[in-house]
Amino acid sequence: MRFTPSLSHISAGFVAVLVGYTSSAAIIFQAASAAGASAAEISSWLWALGIGMALTSGGLSLYFKTPVLTAWSTPGAALLVTGLSGLSLNEAVGVFLFSSALITLCGITGWFDRLMKQVPAPLAAAMLAGVLFQFGLQLFGAMETQLLLVGAMLLTYLLGRILLPRYVIPLTLAVGLLIAALQGMLEVETLSWELARPIWTWPEFSVPALIGVGVPLFIVTMASQNVPGLAVLRANGYETPASPLITSTGLTGLILAPLGGFAFNLAAITAAICMGKEADPNPKRRYLASVWAGFFYLLTGIFGATVAALFAAFPAQLVMAIAGLALLGTISGSLSAALKDDEVRDAALITFLATASGMTLVGVGSAFWGLVAGLVAYHLPQVVAATRK
Repeated sequence: MRFTPSLSHISAGFVAVLVGYTSSAAIIFQAASAAGASAAEISSWLWALGIGMALTSGGLSLYFKTPVLTAWSTPGAALLVTGLSGLSLNEAVGVFLFSSALITLCGITGWFDRLMKQVPAPLAAAMLAGVLFQFGLQLFGAMETQLLLVGAMLLTYLLGRILLPRYVIPLTLAVGLLIAALQGMLEVETLSWELARPIWTWPEFSVPALIGVGVPLFIVTMASQNVPGLAVLRANGYETPASPLITSTGLTGLILAPLGGFAFNLAAITAAICMGKEADPNPKRRYLASVWAGFFYLLTGIFGATVAALFAAFPAQLVMAIAGLALLGTISGSLSAALKDDEVRDAALITFLATASGMTLVGVGSAFWGLVAGLVAYHLPQVVAATRK
C-alpha cells in the first residue's frame, strides 16, 4: 500500500501530537527541573522524547500497518517531579535505564502479551470509553468560558459530519484557529525557532534510587500507560502482537535515556484520535495517521522547547474542544461495544465507571484499577458457581 498523503491523516496526526504536548509538556519541564537539569538539558530531554516517539510511532505503524502511537509516560513524569528531588541528574538517568530495562524484559518474555489476551473485548472497550470520557465532558465544560469559540467548533463539526465527513476534524480545527486568532487568543509573539541539541549524561546507579523511583516508574508506565494503550488497539479491532511493541519502547528508552528519554510507552488517548473514522473510513489505512503523528513528533524533537512553547500558545479551550470532538466517535463506539453483550454488561459498566472516576491508588491510575474491578466482576460469578458444585 502506497504512502499517499491525505488531509485527514495529517490532521489526525497533528491533533494527536497537539493534545499530547499541551496536556503534559509542562510536567516534563517540572520533572527535569526536579533533577537539576539546566535549560539546555531540558531541551535535550524534549529532543530525545520527540525523536524516540517519532521513530517508534512511525516505524511500528509502517511495519505492522497498524495505527501504533507511542508517547512519553505522563504519570511517570508526574511521579518523577517528586521522586527525583534530591537525586543528581546522573542518578536520574540510572533510574531511566533501569525502568526501560524492566520494560524491555517484559516485552522479550512475552508475559504482558499473554496477560492482555485474558482481557475480554467488552472490558477493553469499556476501559477505553472511561479513559476518554473526561475529554467529552471537557468539550462542553470549555463552553462556559469560550462559548463563541467552542460553539462555532461544535457547529462546524456537526455540519462537517454531514457534508464533508472525511475532513471534519481539519475543518473544525481551522475554524477554531481562525476565531482564536481574531479574538487575539494565540500568544505567538514571543516565539523564536531554535534547534534543540542533545546532551549526553552518564548514568549513576544508586540502589535506593532504583528501588524507590525506578520500580515505581516501571509499574506506573506499564499499568497506567501500556495496559490502556494495548486495550485501545484491541478495542479498535487491531490484533498487533504486544511483545514487539513493548520491547521496542523499552529498547528506545535504553538508547535515549542518557539524553533525557525517561520512558516510552504505548499511547492511549492520543492513539484513539488516530484510530477513529475521522482519521480514515478504512481501518486498514488509519496507520497513516500515526505515521504523520510520528513526523510531527520528529519536528517537536528537532525544535524541542520551541515547539512545546508553540503548542502552549494555543488557548486551552481550543485544545479541549478539538480533543473532545476528535474522540466523540471513539467514545460512542467504545460504549456500544462495551454494553451490547448482556452477560458482560455489568462488568463492563463497572470498568467504565471506575476508569472514568479518575481515582489513583498506590500511585497507579484509574485505567488499571477499572480493568481490575471489571475482571473481578467478570470472573466472580464463575468462581462462585464453581464453588457451589
